[in-house]
Amino acid sequence: MIPAEFEYHVAQSVDDAIALMQQHGNDAKFLAGGHSLLPTMKLRMAQPTHLIDLGRITGLSYIREVGDTVTVGAMTTYVTLQRSDIIAQNFALLPEGISEIGDQQVRNRGTIGGSVAHSDPAADTPGMVLALRATIVTRGPDGARTISADNFFKDLFETDLKPGEVITEIRFAKPAPRTGSAYEKLANKASHYAVVGCAAVITQDGSGVCTAASVVITGASVKPTRASAVEAALVGKKLDAATIAEAASHAAHGLEMVADIHGSKEYRAQMATVMPKRAITRAAERA
Repeated sequence: MIPAEFEYHVAQSVDDAIALMQQHGNDAKFLAGGHSLLPTMKLRMAQPTHLIDLGRITGLSYIREVGDTVTVGAMTTYVTLQRSDIIAQNFALLPEGISEIGDQQVRNRGTIGGSVAHSDPAADTPGMVLALRATIVTRGPDGARTISADNFFKDLFETDLKPGEVITEIRFAKPAPRTGSAYEKLANKASHYAVVGCAAVITQDGSGVCTAASVVITGASVKPTRASAVEAALVGKKLDAATIAEAASHAAHGLEMVADIHGSKEYRAQMATVMPKRAITRAAERA
């Protein structure tokens, strides 16, 4: 289908983008990579009358290592993250998960900030960002804010972004020694979105005891969700097969399951125990 008529604006800076959004209000949308927004516009599920393109703003695409933190500009593409030595050395979860996003064209144009802002519960990036306990930096009419990933994702396609705010960067704290990670998903064969997925980050001490765990479920619910009960069942224990299986059995607890043609609530609940078991096992082996 053809989108409804709209006016196209090229933002020259973050401040320019914010000003354009203030000018056009609820009738406007920010455009990053476009792989989520443009298809919904073609289906006329979204009909903004103004598009504000962030793609030509200089200084929003970068990967910087500053002490114990790595900062990533919001307009950094998936392929840039995949090819970064800094990311590979510190956050292997990201290139592994990104390799399963869409196809090469999507990875060439899609951006980390756009995916996080869109907050599709079946997307891979929000879950990985949450599992890595990242901080999202935004700027809007009232200035800059920093928001923990745990507080950022609110509901179906809903985030903590305020009207007129744009994500400028995402900050990742470097992991502790003996940390391993893994991403597992049951993918929709056509779209490659997660029917159910799991991002796991596991830290162990020298004797193999789990000292920290971050486990996030994607696809099964209305938002990427931290599996707190699973994390609690892992910390303080040696992660043998029985311990991991018992911990993973709690993954569906408290999740508001979704259902569609790709899977019922019951099916997703079952897969929500399978994917964490696989992801935690691989992450522990890598720790």
